Amino acid sequence: MTAPESLSRQQVWKMFDRIAHRYDLLNHLLSGNRDVAWRRKMAGMLPERSELDVLDLATGTGDQLITLAKTGKLRSGVGIDLAEKMLALGREKIVAKQLDRLLTLQTGDAGTIPFTDNLFDAVSITFGIRNVLDVPAAFREMYRVLRPNGRALILEFSLPRNGFVRHGYLFYFRHILPRLGGLISGDSHAYRYLNQTVETFPYGEAFCTLMRESGFTNVQATELTFGIATIYSGDKR
Repeated sequence: MTAPESLSRQQVWKMFDRIAHRYDLLNHLLSGNRDVAWRRKMAGMLPERSELDVLDLATGTGDQLITLAKTGKLRSGVGIDLAEKMLALGREKIVAKQLDRLLTLQTGDAGTIPFTDNLFDAVSITFGIRNVLDVPAAFREMYRVLRPNGRALILEFSLPRNGFVRHGYLFYFRHILPRLGGLISGDSHAYRYLNQTVETFPYGEAFCTLMRESGFTNVQATELTFGIATIYSGDKR
């Protein structure tokens, strides 16, 4: 990671606060609404038991946490993020969906999770792990707060293996997405940052290796929509 990339990741929560008012709209629009199906797919990979206590990192406006709650498996759910404007919008959504007795959002950093050991049955992070300064440290934190037999679930963009699909995907990410995202959000830097981080971030087996090195077992990668996104799962013994 270069120094400019490190600096951008240190300040990335400020960028998300700037685009908070258009974040959900752009997620749906720029993914062709596939992000909704991807979140549901990951929710279906929760541990096969009920009364789960779940933590969602880099929760943003809470879409993944809300999707997890819709499975009916949760006893409690908490989401943390550094972008307070995003959290404010998420709290409004949680109240509107009458989930405020089940779900809470609070300020917190995925790299230094503000909870004690062995507290959660599942920890999730959606489109946020690539914004973390020290990914192995974040994995160790996720492992620490999971209970034995708990599960980490990570949804992140990846690069398609098929050359034709990969070429079209990169053209979209490099040339169309930054312009369209910048036009709607008013912040072109945010969407240039997106494609730059996706292209330089480990994915597939390289990502799985990082999870295994942090102690996770049964690590799997599930490719979505021709490999433009991937769900990674790993268990704590």
